[in-house]
Amino acid sequence: MAPRRSAQWYAGDDRNSYIHRAWMRRGLPADAFDGRPHIAIANTASDLTPCNAHLNEVARSVANGVYEAGGIPLDLPVVSLGETQVRPTAMLWRNMAAMATEEMLRANPIDGVVLLGGCDKTIPALLMAACSVDLPAVVVPGGPMLTGTFRGVPLGCGTDVWKLSEEVRAGTLSEQAFLDSESAMIRSRGHCNTMGTASTMGLLAEALGMTLPSTAGIPAPDSRLLAGAHAAGALAVDLVEQQRRPSDVLSRGSFHNAIVALAALGGSTNAVVHLLAIAGRAGVELTLDDFDRIGAGVPLLVDLQPAGRFLMEDLHRAGGLHAVLAEVADLLDPGARTVSGRPLVEHVEGAPVYDREVIRTRAAPLQERAGIAVLRGNLAPDGAVIKPAAASPHLLRHRGPAVVFDSVEDLHARLDDPGLDVTADSVLVLRGCGPKGYPGMPEVSNMPLPAKLLAQGVRDMVRVCDGRMSGTAYGTVVLHVAPEAAAGGPLARVRTGDMVVLDVAARTLHVEADLDAREPSAAFLNALARPARGWERLYIDTVRQADTGADQDFLLGASGDRVARGSH
Repeated sequence: MAPRRSAQWYAGDDRNSYIHRAWMRRGLPADAFDGRPHIAIANTASDLTPCNAHLNEVARSVANGVYEAGGIPLDLPVVSLGETQVRPTAMLWRNMAAMATEEMLRANPIDGVVLLGGCDKTIPALLMAACSVDLPAVVVPGGPMLTGTFRGVPLGCGTDVWKLSEEVRAGTLSEQAFLDSESAMIRSRGHCNTMGTASTMGLLAEALGMTLPSTAGIPAPDSRLLAGAHAAGALAVDLVEQQRRPSDVLSRGSFHNAIVALAALGGSTNAVVHLLAIAGRAGVELTLDDFDRIGAGVPLLVDLQPAGRFLMEDLHRAGGLHAVLAEVADLLDPGARTVSGRPLVEHVEGAPVYDREVIRTRAAPLQERAGIAVLRGNLAPDGAVIKPAAASPHLLRHRGPAVVFDSVEDLHARLDDPGLDVTADSVLVLRGCGPKGYPGMPEVSNMPLPAKLLAQGVRDMVRVCDGRMSGTAYGTVVLHVAPEAAAGGPLARVRTGDMVVLDVAARTLHVEADLDAREPSAAFLNALARPARGWERLYIDTVRQADTGADQDFLLGASGDRVARGSH
């Protein structure tokens, strides 16, 4: 057996190995350095990331599993991004979190890693890091929260925030009733209980093959999550023994399976930028068009908010991810392996469904064709995406005049102006919200509707933006428009009154105007971010566009786990 990577630090009797061992002897016995696998627990727990606050408890179960299997567990706190807390947007730091985690995994005397994430950006960042350093790794998703209820009705966190807040603006719900629901929205530990980005990426981590099978989707308070974490810790030791690395697991077939799962689950559009970024680190060829080619014809099988009625606790009760994938097993890549060493299709074969209201049959899906649709045209030469499962069918083919907002601040200032020239047929256009322009590509694309239209009973309109939207959101929203306006994209030159034509079936997004003859407005240019220093400056200078995953150009690919020089 080849020497452990950690032996580069600990083996020997010279001064350097003495230093490395001596400073770690704070409870570790001498045989901790006799060749046992040293397993880092990359832990994104933080009180300021509420969805991940319980991960210290999960980490203890992982540590027990590592010990039981003969390894040495080592807690490694890493950058934690709280979606609901940080400003201007957690997406601004996804790449930084991935870079910092990669460097800490490479720099330290470890042989493998267990990745603990939950909130939206943490699992993508951890997977990006794991691919770049390529140490044996396994993900433990933190799990969704339990279902809260208000006045006897289940509440979907995120989705019902959008719905209830619009009802307040429409005058059909009192502000006090809205505020009263606040205490019931978040019932327990865990991330959003809708099919938002956190739920989506936890489940897709399993579809990619990077979790212990049947772990993703277990509710955070469920004791089975701790049992799964224990088993994942033991698996991490085995991964080191077998030298099974992310590069041995993540193949083009793995991403094919993730795209099939994304469609069948009705998952978040944010998965598009995250999967593209993870593939970029893993060296797997994946393009925006693959999401349409692979996923467009996949039926939506899960009746879950925001596309349906139920919540994540119901999905777990009904059979979970494996039950969903068993329905579309013929669409999966049969050769794509998991960290277990076995193909994903073997794990999902014959998985039972316990509630056919929550998980539909292939013959009677919630929607026939529900995958992410990729649009192109003179408004989005490099592509834009829309989630038909969350859109209004009557708006999927639409022509209407643009109402343009030059920034989020402009939107907030004018949206509810009674004099705003807007009707239900208008197309709301918001720009300056891409990776470079905001910066960080925030979740603002699902613009609120004008108050005067809400009062008329309007609940959806076509919206176009170069930013993102929450996976918990809904509506006929065209987003991730590339190139973004701040990068010279044509969205910068659209004017109010231009006719915008959306045809999802034809996969087109056009504006009836000669955009090349125009210059961007001064108001738009003045609203763009112009940081002078720090990560924001580095981010804007080097970030790529949404159609490639919005990673930094200097972070593509992998550097492996080798450290060239010692520290003493």
